[in-house]
Amino acid sequence: MQANSNPLVTLADGTVKQVNPFSGTQVWTVPGRGNRPLGVKNTDPQPLTPKDFTARDSFGSDNALQTPPEKARVIRDASAPRGFRTVTGLLPSQLHETAAEFRRVPNLFEIVTYDYWKDNYGFSPDSQTQERMDRYLADPEGREHVLAIVRTRLKAAGRPASEVEALSDEELLTRAPGYFAGGHDVIIARRHFVDGATMDNQLASSGTLTVEEHRALTSFTVESIADLYRRNRYVRYVVAFQNWLKPAGASFDHLHKQLVAIDEHGEQLDGEVELVRENPNAYNEYAVDYAARRNLIIAENDYAVAFAGFGHRYPTLEIFSKSAVCEPWKQTPEEIDGMSDIIHACHAAAGPTIPCNEEWHHRPIDLDVRMPWRVMIKWRTSNLAGFEGGTKIYLNTISPWDLRDRVVPAMYKLRDEGKISADIHIATECECLPNSLKYNPLVEDDDRLA
Repeated sequence: MQANSNPLVTLADGTVKQVNPFSGTQVWTVPGRGNRPLGVKNTDPQPLTPKDFTARDSFGSDNALQTPPEKARVIRDASAPRGFRTVTGLLPSQLHETAAEFRRVPNLFEIVTYDYWKDNYGFSPDSQTQERMDRYLADPEGREHVLAIVRTRLKAAGRPASEVEALSDEELLTRAPGYFAGGHDVIIARRHFVDGATMDNQLASSGTLTVEEHRALTSFTVESIADLYRRNRYVRYVVAFQNWLKPAGASFDHLHKQLVAIDEHGEQLDGEVELVRENPNAYNEYAVDYAARRNLIIAENDYAVAFAGFGHRYPTLEIFSKSAVCEPWKQTPEEIDGMSDIIHACHAAAGPTIPCNEEWHHRPIDLDVRMPWRVMIKWRTSNLAGFEGGTKIYLNTISPWDLRDRVVPAMYKLRDEGKISADIHIATECECLPNSLKYNPLVEDDDRLA
């Protein structure tokens, strides 16, 4: 792969032509096509009842048994170093003894199933997972919960109800390992609506969390990624993402992230590896440094930097960790918190009505090249059409500079109101200069899961 040395060109009529330096994707921004309001509008909001806050959908706290058995949860704990701690191994009778700020549960409808790993690789649960499953199934409520989940999954897959009900408990429980040792998890936030909401259009998004809550969510996601790697030796990459609102692919308008363990890297990552082998400084040279020279830096702190991305099908905010450590789970708590603060500020500046995909990228554990932890937040504010399909040139209605100019004023206001971290430097306050990342492609770091 050969990176484009000039991925942003503005023509005389104002058309901006972009080429993504890592994927080669071609994008045009045509003047006048982005002059419209953004975000999903609820034209008929309805009053909320108390039950809506806990049982509006299957992710509500009152519906904990509608999801597969919980792997872990984050609860508030004033005695913990950062005010939150992770709890594991709960039985159904214990689920309401603590308030879960975030829950990690297996996805009921996996992209990559447990059977995929079992049938193709001979995978079986590790001893700790097996013990947790045995303990859960030995509990009468736990056993009934798993049986109900398996029946629900079979019926959703099209099996006639009569056939499902005719299966014995032993036949149903042969599917139980998939809901303890599977590799597709969901991290669910407690809130569906913001505290004090009165109407159902007042959704709780990533940006409506407090700084501390978002740090807890980010740390929990990081430790969950590492856990999936550790428990399945055949995993080569863990895909982490968040779909917010239906236009971005979300099944529920309830804040959640997804983690999917897979056995390959994917075409995009393989292309980046080729480029980085040729130029170990590619992420500085073609991303952060280039963005700085084109005045696209939006915000930064000591640990991360955000800029308006280029060469993306949708308006994209890119957040790069400045850490010299590639794997997020090996970074210090301060580095993870710093990354979280910039991600949180980007979401808060967008607001809860803009559909978006949050994509996490990190170096897989089986690669030797240096790849920084980075997150893309893509605003799903337009639909692909025939022009894109016929030309593979994508129309992004908001240029990188227009994106910067939408986000920066919102961040200043949010910081003044105390809704995002006070330690963030915004736009002209930033000191991001060429080669400013602490990321060093020559740092040796072989103990990937320590």
